[in-house]
Amino acid sequence: MRLFALVLVTLVSLGTATRALAADGQTAAHTAPQAALDAALQQHAADAAADREAVLRVLDHAEVKDVAGRIGIDMRQAKNAVETMDAGQLAQVSAQAKAVDQALSGGASSLVISTTTIIIALLVVILIVVAVK
Repeated sequence: MRLFALVLVTLVSLGTATRALAADGQTAAHTAPQAALDAALQQHAADAAADREAVLRVLDHAEVKDVAGRIGIDMRQAKNAVETMDAGQLAQVSAQAKAVDQALSGGASSLVISTTTIIIALLVVILIVVAVK
């Protein structure tokens, strides 16, 4: 009976060790190289910096400053809020900022009402982010 138990324990141990070694080999095969990880992180940081720049560029427009002044928004607070946004918030605000920037740079006077609405929405989103934090 002891011999049977010893053989059984040995077989189970070998089977477990073999599975663990096979799993290590599979994990190593699916691991991304460090250079790829570094490149992905750098790309993410560059995208976030570009999004922040787009939002800040829109906040520097005279029309945006005028609308913000009319509704009582402090532009310094809005710019500081942009610096503290996480990636999800920044992506949402950046999309709106790009739409505002395109409308403002187009110079079409018929877009004044919709541009003002977009600007107000952008500023409200920034204020909500500030209020939540």
